Amino acid sequence: MPARGTSARAVAMLALAISLAACSTAGQPAGPMGPGIPGMMGGALGDQAGPGSPGFVAGTTSAPRIVRIVAGPGYVFSPSEVPIVAGETITFEVTTMGPTVHEFMVGPAADVSADSDAAPEIADIGMMETKSLAYTFDGPGPFAFACHEPGHFEAGMRGVITVAS
Repeated sequence: MPARGTSARAVAMLALAISLAACSTAGQPAGPMGPGIPGMMGGALGDQAGPGSPGFVAGTTSAPRIVRIVAGPGYVFSPSEVPIVAGETITFEVTTMGPTVHEFMVGPAADVSADSDAAPEIADIGMMETKSLAYTFDGPGPFAFACHEPGHFEAGMRGVITVAS
């Protein structure tokens, strides 16, 4: 029986999404949340090579590196830490797992923490929806990302961008 306030359709859609993810990733290594969850396979960034990894290519404005982020279920981002190189351009592809709507804000840590209009954001990312945002990391940092839907940031829904040296 669905929890109070959760529609049967939302529960069915979540079950279908989990089933499809499991079926489409048979034989792949499992991460902490199971196989095939974007950003969850084989380490902090899954199949996404970060600085220092073999084959790493830093993103540029004309060819940004893609980093997949999962928002939820609950009030977490996965991965919660993204390594970059100074000046790199990243396209974040953010997917919400679960019935809660999230947002994704990225930029200088002070702006992100303060929910400042100076930090770009993706608003209203619904269940099983993916939206993207490109950002160039100019300056020394620190940088961060977060969700400022009511109560989410306070519950710990945030992450850090680490600048590799």
